[in-house]
Amino acid sequence: MQYFWTVKVIRFIPIVFIIGIAISMYSYPGGNIHDPLQIGYSFTHNFLSDLGGMKSRSGESNTVSSYIFNACMISFFLGGIAFLYVPGLFKNNRTNYYLAIAGSLFFFIGACFFAGVGFTPYDLYFKQHVFFALNGFRLMVPAGIFYLIVLLRSPIKNSYSLVTSFFLLSTLAYVLYQIFEDSPLISMEAMIRQATMQKLITFVHLLSIFSLSFAFSSKIKNAETIN
Repeated sequence: MQYFWTVKVIRFIPIVFIIGIAISMYSYPGGNIHDPLQIGYSFTHNFLSDLGGMKSRSGESNTVSSYIFNACMISFFLGGIAFLYVPGLFKNNRTNYYLAIAGSLFFFIGACFFAGVGFTPYDLYFKQHVFFALNGFRLMVPAGIFYLIVLLRSPIKNSYSLVTSFFLLSTLAYVLYQIFEDSPLISMEAMIRQATMQKLITFVHLLSIFSLSFAFSSKIKNAETIN
């Protein structure tokens, strides 16, 4: 059961998300916040949240894209549950165990916030959608700090700590960027910067989570070898 949640589920979520988002992008009719006449989805001119609206920015029905995108976001709830099983991998060290519990709680709440994005399409529940999206990323900062400490204190390959360090620094930089950057509604240039940054940080998150599944797998194998 522990291997299923801490390795298989955590590894499965990023793969499903990437495939689902690719299909959702392909199905998106068109339009962005500054140009409703845009055809299809643009990596630089559309936010990921555009995929989840009941209607596209062009005003057309967005049923297929929205259902797939929102389902992908809601799937992060399973990832949050999976992280609640992770502290059990570090029970042999009391300090690491409690640090992992703290990290997992932040991961779980953050994952719930990302799932909240899927339950609140921007064109139906805009304020709630923005609240979940912004704070989901912010909750990943303390989660990353706690798990970076745990990995550094554990006999696990340094490569996993490096990936987690990059995850933490990138997320912190993105949170600060969100706070100080101009609203994407102000200009096309601001929209392009934010839309591009959003996708880059999302890719970093997916890569980091995928990497952690191998770190946890390594921890399980080491424990089995010792026993």
